[in-house]
Amino acid sequence: MTRRTTYDAIIVGAGSIGTPAAWSMARSGLSVLVLERLASPGQGSNKAAIGGIRATHSEPSKIRICLRSLEIASTWQETYGDDIEWRTGGYSFVAYAERERDMLKGLIATQQRSGLNIDWYETEELLACVPVLNPSGLLGGTFSPGDGLCSPLLLGHAMYEQAESAGAEFRFSETVTGIAVDESRVRGVVTESGRFDAPIVINAAGAWAREIGRMIGLDHPIMPDSHEGGVTEPVARFLGPMVVDIRPSETAANCYFFQLETGQILFSLTPQPLIPGHDCRSTSDFLPTVSRRMIALVPRLANLRVRRTWRGLYPMSPDGAPLVGWSSEIDGYFMAIGMCGHGFMLGPGLGEVIDRVIRDDSTEDDHLILDGLSPDRLFEGQAALK
Repeated sequence: MTRRTTYDAIIVGAGSIGTPAAWSMARSGLSVLVLERLASPGQGSNKAAIGGIRATHSEPSKIRICLRSLEIASTWQETYGDDIEWRTGGYSFVAYAERERDMLKGLIATQQRSGLNIDWYETEELLACVPVLNPSGLLGGTFSPGDGLCSPLLLGHAMYEQAESAGAEFRFSETVTGIAVDESRVRGVVTESGRFDAPIVINAAGAWAREIGRMIGLDHPIMPDSHEGGVTEPVARFLGPMVVDIRPSETAANCYFFQLETGQILFSLTPQPLIPGHDCRSTSDFLPTVSRRMIALVPRLANLRVRRTWRGLYPMSPDGAPLVGWSSEIDGYFMAIGMCGHGFMLGPGLGEVIDRVIRDDSTEDDHLILDGLSPDRLFEGQAALK
């Protein structure tokens, strides 16, 4: 059989963004090729995600994308029949200091205007929602009941199967070695096994996006750093929402954890200082640091035993928000990079946005999203909720 070599679009990366984009584009009738250097989908940073999907962000673009991701994930089993272990439990950002209280309260108007169901809860109201929180020093917090969680591996594999069923082609263990460009327009992608032609190339390479950009002379401002996660033994359910503590300290910028339907506690934090690079080996500092913070927030966690820990990569942008849009220098080159650790929750909704943009069928919301995440923006300031 003659191997197909020409497509409407080629996606580099079969992870949190590339696979949902292929699913959406194939459903719209586009011929799509996904090239992945690893042996199966979601084997880069995607498999290190702990599974939260929240629309609780500080940027309207990310809120809009994730509201759609929540719709897709929460109805996936009903629509496609796959059990992805979805649970709507909400997210609670807690405040134990005036700085965090003022920042969280200050974001609510923007979040509500963007369609997010969220509000501020004073101390006693929040304790009614999350009674296991340490009440000492608690000033209150936000609660967004529509946020939830599911298995990154189950959802990623389900999307991959649906994408293939819709006609998307995936080539695994296929390392991209170059991008063909002629007269400032992409013409295709070169791999170790040959060349594949397409007028559109989408960079969805996650922590390796910068290396892909350099193949056509672009230096994307994406720098990966590593974050660790862990899981405990299962216990009877006692924790409802994801709990997020954004107080900075000398060792961590934040801490977050939740309980699976099966009883295990999943947890992670953002290290301080950050650990740049692609190293995914576990550290000796993570577990003592995160356990102290978690126990201070929920003393009931003190006697839980940890099953394992792991480490994954956050492809960070200068301001903590993704870069999504066409290149202004190379025609046909589209960036969906710098997800800053939110690729899993952004992916389902963003895949649909990418599909509409590629087909020149963008909505008014899509234009607002692209304006907010433009690769050509000035990168001023930092996202409040990263």
